[in-house]
Amino acid sequence: MITQATCTRSRLVLWAILLLTGPGLLAQIPYAKRPINPDKFRQLEEELPTPTPYRNAAGAPGHAYWQNRADYDMDIRLDDDRQQLYGTETITYQNASPDALSYLWLQLDQNLFAKTSETSLIQTGSISQGNGRLPYQELQALHQDFDGGFKIEYVQDAAGKALPFTIVKTMMRVDLPQALLPGKTFAFKVKWWYNINDRQKLGGRSGMEYFPADSNYIYTIAQFFPRMCVYNEVYGWQHKQFLGRGEFTLPFGNYTVRLTTPADHVVGATGVLQNADKVLTAEQRRRLEAARTSADPVIIVTQEEATAAEKQRARQEKTWIFKAENVRDFAFASSRKFIWDALGVKSGDRTVLAMSYYPKEGNPLWERYSTRAVAITLRVYSRHTFDYPYPVAISVHTRDIGMEYPMICFNGGRPEPDGTYSAATKYGMISVIIHEVGHNYFPMIVNSDERQWSWMDEGLNTFLQYLTEQEWERGYPSRRGPAYRMTEYMRGVPEGMVPIMTNSESVLQFGNNAYGKPATALNILRETILGRELFDFAFRQYAQRWMFKQPSPADFFRSMEDASGVDLDWFWRGWFYTNDNVDISLDKVAWYQVSTLDPDVEKPLAKAVQEAQPDFIGDTRNETLIAQTLTEQDPRLKDFYNTYDPFAVMPSERVAYQQTLKGLTPTEQALLKSGSQYYELTFRNVGGLVSPLIVAFTYADSSQEVIRIPAEIWRMNADSVTKVFRLPKEVISIQVDPYLETADTDVTNNAWPRQVVPSRFQLYKMNRPEAPNPMQRQQREAEAPAGSRP
Repeated sequence: MITQATCTRSRLVLWAILLLTGPGLLAQIPYAKRPINPDKFRQLEEELPTPTPYRNAAGAPGHAYWQNRADYDMDIRLDDDRQQLYGTETITYQNASPDALSYLWLQLDQNLFAKTSETSLIQTGSISQGNGRLPYQELQALHQDFDGGFKIEYVQDAAGKALPFTIVKTMMRVDLPQALLPGKTFAFKVKWWYNINDRQKLGGRSGMEYFPADSNYIYTIAQFFPRMCVYNEVYGWQHKQFLGRGEFTLPFGNYTVRLTTPADHVVGATGVLQNADKVLTAEQRRRLEAARTSADPVIIVTQEEATAAEKQRARQEKTWIFKAENVRDFAFASSRKFIWDALGVKSGDRTVLAMSYYPKEGNPLWERYSTRAVAITLRVYSRHTFDYPYPVAISVHTRDIGMEYPMICFNGGRPEPDGTYSAATKYGMISVIIHEVGHNYFPMIVNSDERQWSWMDEGLNTFLQYLTEQEWERGYPSRRGPAYRMTEYMRGVPEGMVPIMTNSESVLQFGNNAYGKPATALNILRETILGRELFDFAFRQYAQRWMFKQPSPADFFRSMEDASGVDLDWFWRGWFYTNDNVDISLDKVAWYQVSTLDPDVEKPLAKAVQEAQPDFIGDTRNETLIAQTLTEQDPRLKDFYNTYDPFAVMPSERVAYQQTLKGLTPTEQALLKSGSQYYELTFRNVGGLVSPLIVAFTYADSSQEVIRIPAEIWRMNADSVTKVFRLPKEVISIQVDPYLETADTDVTNNAWPRQVVPSRFQLYKMNRPEAPNPMQRQQREAEAPAGSRP
């Protein structure tokens, strides 16, 4: 094993036929004996499904592509006294498939909280302290007896006749009186209710949060109605059970939803409010209209108004009516605690209302940043994909959840009660808003299958989140995206990792695998492999091809290759189908120079090289320990070789040199005088993931040159490659991946000469506990009497 990059220096002799010779220089290994690994660059055909008329070989929807749709008409009532939700819906399902359907499948995601739910049964755990103690929160969870889940009162056809249905955990099959033929529609009704879960106690993507200080609730409600499953040519019915992690796969449709809530609640929802004149005051409507053309967010419901509403308990109710077109889901938020602001954002030829709903507990952070974060997300994402097609984009404050739905999302980020906050809270809030609003693009519009492949929405969205964060402010502390932030995970224990191409419910290290690694891969693809121009064009093509459609992983892989014109099969295979990591070691450096053939130049150089060699320890000691050698005792034993200088230039050598010069062409003579330096570098692929080689050479005059070599250099030998570089000047150092752009997991083997990275440590007992956040510490110190300050 080579543990230290080494460098040897040699002189090359230039023959008249310009054959440069030297140990290993440009030598060719016989092809049959080359140690090659064909797995790294073989094509993906064996993994990807065969193209069809529905999904073509270019990664686009084929000429026969189809998808079913479901339209909803709903009446929903929120009971703020009992924390219950009641609903009736009429679903009109359109069968655009070529198949006759004898039954329909619906999702009952609230059954995750049913007493019969299997989710808690399959969860694993232990007494975490190892000393017979169990944290209170874990003990409380074991004693939880919440009666959640849908209570289905009936399923009927449009005429009110009962339809047979079967509930299978978080799915429900509705049997049709006769098969639904291609091109036909079927309408049916469902009535249900359920107890709303407390997110702080039970978790969940939807639910409520209780505020004991004023005895109020914030409701962030989703997965609240029986929803149609997707039926397509890839899976048939996508009715994989909801276990809590794999998110939602849904068909598009139009929604009309009537939401009845306490009269003093403010409601935000997917879609456009239809009866503002009935639920908003004239002043609120004026403010909302002014927001469309304002340069800054306009407050629709002020903090003072919301604080006053917290003290009321209206016994009357209001019904808010929303309509949404061509969406795959619907969600809403309701509370009397809500402050509401809005800002108009141009997207193509439309003005989108970016809006935020938040309680006073979210200020000052939310009023200052939330809607602006929504706005920048729409601008940056649209530039990289397509103009935002919906009329609104909403961010709703919750304690610590981040979850997305069409046009609305629920986001954490709460300051301290005194209004101060840490940098982590501030940037964490901005980032989660960007991320969840960004999900409008992936998967709410580019409608990938979240139940199967989390990375198709989380990974692509995290990548665009990073681009947006960097446009928020320079040096934004992005958590994911840059290649170097993924190296700790990628050099981890293989037993704790799975490939990106793993079903959502089976992914290990979900955040790293479904969010971080795909985002890192796309950044490397954009910055290092394709370049921004090619990547951005291809990514936009994929997004626009699959707007309001249901892509698969193969569609993404093929579309990116088709639009960029670059074979990326090796990249998809390595990054998405394996657990390999990038770790390129620069193992050997050999330095060659062309011999001038001039003895007056070459012999002094050879003498200098010899004199620079270190003395052998025995010779050094013999200088003093051998008092006198025999030839020193008897000089008569000395002859010609005792005085011969092998580095002295003889006249015959000068004559031979001149004769050689006469036999060279002008081109050959110019090459002799070029001063070119030849460096033979050997790279070893330690991590297994083939990668471009980015090599920075620093010259003796401190100038630098960076050479970028495509990953295909590994195509004949994925384990080790040797390459000769012709450089204009002497090199003093070499660095592989100098800009940390390939996610190399071990940078200690990237340099010649090897570099020792200094580190500093503190004694444990000298650590001082930090204040909750610097803002709070400074505020407290400013308020403290002068004599008591530290």
